[in-house]
Amino acid sequence: MRAAVLEAAHRPLAIVDRPVPEPGGGQVVVEVAACAICRTDLHIADGELERAALPLVLGHQAVGTIVSLGEGVSGCSVGDRVGVPWLGWADETCVFCASGRENLCPDARFTGYDLDGGYAERLVADARFCLPIPDAFEPLDAAPLLCAGAIGYRALRLAGEGERLGLYGFGNAARIVTQVALDQGRHVFAFTRPGDEATQRVALELGCVWAGGSTERPPEPLDAAILFAAVGDLVPLALAAVAPGGCVVCAEIHMSDIPSFPYDLLWRERVLRSVANLTRRDGEELLAIAARIPIRTQVRTLPLAEANEALEATRRGSPETVVLVP
Repeated sequence: MRAAVLEAAHRPLAIVDRPVPEPGGGQVVVEVAACAICRTDLHIADGELERAALPLVLGHQAVGTIVSLGEGVSGCSVGDRVGVPWLGWADETCVFCASGRENLCPDARFTGYDLDGGYAERLVADARFCLPIPDAFEPLDAAPLLCAGAIGYRALRLAGEGERLGLYGFGNAARIVTQVALDQGRHVFAFTRPGDEATQRVALELGCVWAGGSTERPPEPLDAAILFAAVGDLVPLALAAVAPGGCVVCAEIHMSDIPSFPYDLLWRERVLRSVANLTRRDGEELLAIAARIPIRTQVRTLPLAEANEALEATRRGSPETVVLVP
């Protein structure tokens, strides 16, 4: 099979031939139909997430069909359509797993980081952590939901139930979350790069009640804000924009340092928190909600052989989710 392999940080992916993988106990082999690019892939390729298991096949938003089962697999069959997300394995015995927080498992392994991912024609995955794909979605539509959607949905849940929601960084994750938030009856305020009128128009067309630059104050205090931009400087701005009792959620796996800020921005029971990874519950709930709404994603496809071009398009801030297809 063909695969795009990261052999070392800061180097282009190598398009190589590899043996077709065989499933071990509890595993399935998935024939990949689509794998969406995530900014986390860039953090790994750029060496900002340092312990990647190199050489490595990137990609943790893979959708495909199960073509073989390992010993002991239950709950899925050959021919099932599944998604392979970021959380690829957890021990299911630690205190975090026992309390439904497998995203915090100290021994967790992640697809496209510890485990080979979906920039390939086939991949091996733990059957327990594969997500069933609703019939409503084609692979290209479902792939961006597996991380941008599921992590965004977790961030939305952790932000609380406030009506006025600010989204800093209006990329693919924010556009998915906006559709969920509007379905819940919330008012969404979009914050973009200063002067990015094109993205602000997109936000308004999607249903946001206001769109402006990230340094602007919204027309009214927010109940919560989610940061989808990996820019620590935005944290004090977001805290200043939320009302007393409000919450600011940092939804990025890697972020620049947060500058010092006066305690007054945090006082009056404002909350600052992060989101780490996702749980199976996050993925399953988001996919069900997405099928009901239905959530629409905008994608741009590139062949697997152009994986490096796909990464660079994502780095430049493509307005569409870039998806690799074999």
